Amino acid sequence: MLAKLGYHSLFPPQEEAIRKGLLEGKNIVVSAPTASGKTFIAELAILKKVLENNCKAIYLTHLRALASEKYEEFKKYEELNLKVALSTGDYDSSDPWLGEYDIIVATYEKMDSLLRHRAPWLLNVGIVILDEIHLLHDSKRGPTLEMIVARFKQLKDDIQFIGLSATIRNAHEIAGWLNAELIQSDWRPVPLKEGVYYDGDIFYSDGSVKYVGKIHDPVTSLTIDSLKENGQVLIFTNTRQSSVTLAKRLANYVRRFIDSELKSKLVKVANELLLLERNKVSELLAECVKRGVAFHHAGLSYNIRKIIENSFRNNLIKTIVATPTLAAGVNLPARRVIISSYRRYNAELGYFDVIPVLEYKQMAGRAGRPKYDKYGDSVLIARTMEELDMLMEEYVRASPERIVSKLASEKCLRVHMLAAIASEYSNSIEQLRNLIKNTFYGYQFKEYCPEDQIVNALKFLKDSNMITVEENFTFKATPLGKRVAQLYIDPLSAVIILEGLKRKEKADEIGYLHLIVHTPDMPKLYLRRREEDLYEDFLEEVEDKLLINIEEYSGLYEKEILLSELKTAKLLLDWINEVPEEKIVEVYDVGPGDIHSITQT
Repeated sequence: MLAKLGYHSLFPPQEEAIRKGLLEGKNIVVSAPTASGKTFIAELAILKKVLENNCKAIYLTHLRALASEKYEEFKKYEELNLKVALSTGDYDSSDPWLGEYDIIVATYEKMDSLLRHRAPWLLNVGIVILDEIHLLHDSKRGPTLEMIVARFKQLKDDIQFIGLSATIRNAHEIAGWLNAELIQSDWRPVPLKEGVYYDGDIFYSDGSVKYVGKIHDPVTSLTIDSLKENGQVLIFTNTRQSSVTLAKRLANYVRRFIDSELKSKLVKVANELLLLERNKVSELLAECVKRGVAFHHAGLSYNIRKIIENSFRNNLIKTIVATPTLAAGVNLPARRVIISSYRRYNAELGYFDVIPVLEYKQMAGRAGRPKYDKYGDSVLIARTMEELDMLMEEYVRASPERIVSKLASEKCLRVHMLAAIASEYSNSIEQLRNLIKNTFYGYQFKEYCPEDQIVNALKFLKDSNMITVEENFTFKATPLGKRVAQLYIDPLSAVIILEGLKRKEKADEIGYLHLIVHTPDMPKLYLRRREEDLYEDFLEEVEDKLLINIEEYSGLYEKEILLSELKTAKLLLDWINEVPEEKIVEVYDVGPGDIHSITQT
């Protein structure tokens, strides 16, 4: 079967995984570069477990797009009469239909939701794949991933865990937490050369230097150099706007490398984009695509992004300018990766900060196309000799940061404590402590239980009428608490909505929509300077309809947040009233992907 699917030999990390007990049911953590065959290690374990034990396999990843990609990849196993399912949306369901399937691909959040609903078929799970397990460091997704593992450990003691990770510093700790064998490898099918561009040359970490020239700006010079050698280019920028601006600028140069046959194919791709969607974003994208360039960011719709990705894989589009979400998402290798800026705007702190080494390594790891390239190269850009030395030491030669659990924040604990109590996994302080012990946090900080944070989270839930304390000091979820946990929302969102509804005698539709947007679960639109007066006027118009205490928003920062919430609520109102998407895109200066994200949430 595997030979028929094109697998004739194993990569070194795959051989090592088998030697260390992958097919004997042992837990395995693989820390290895992009394209080193991590997914196939998981596939081998899934096939062995499911076919021999008649159980279910769960494959978990962090992005819906990545889950869809894996689902399409795994459908090949239907030849073995294995039924493959994809489950990523609707957090308010136990999805009983999944009981009929053998391999289930899902996002972390969906799996967390299914565990909260205690879907009966979960008892038949034999193997769980934790893709991108280094995301334990992510403050939003990490705690969810920890709790999934902790609950599965409570549910069954014979589940095989396979953790797949980028190269990280403390992979041994993650392996220790999962009681797993560690496969740590730097092997890649296409060698990677990491370097820094300065004053016309690329200085590589191995001591070699490549002359590129400086006819144009650094990014354009590096792009042209790679295209001359028939290499595709992936450029990472720090904002959406810069990805669009740079793609437009590069189109004038990249088109010179497009022959008439390829041009006609690119025109077809551009027309396909416009047939799917017609708005100012897609029209601009189509013009770039005709010249062999595309921009890629979360503001684009899923279907548009798929067309771009497939056209790049098929070597039609020569250059993609992307925001970093692409680096942690789909598998899209290129001959050369250019990291145009190592600084990123931090909205919470209000200034540009340097990116982590792990993020740089994720982006650099996309360099090198298997079957096409003898090597791939990733390039940072320096403006001075001092910056060249700094980038070489702080990024190219540096090790990624140590992964540290982010579970012990009060926000994370109130969400996950309520889920544990409502789904009856834990109903006493001792059981909640044991649940924490099973998490990565519990493994990393064995001597320290976040007692104060747990007590504060439980007090918040009790004061909010989501749990009650019984006579024997056990906890029980109220009907409200159960509903909040099932809906997969932050308990604070429920408190905000309930408080707002007490003022409902003065509300209308904008009041209700703003109340929803006001919760921590909702994404908010960015408010541009030129829009402030417009939404100041809108605030005056609807102020008496809002279900919040306006006096709390007197400061400049608070006022700006309120205006961005109103902008988001107004977009929702237009969407509900069926204003055409192209008009919403134009009026709110957003992409179709943003509209989808906000309306789905």
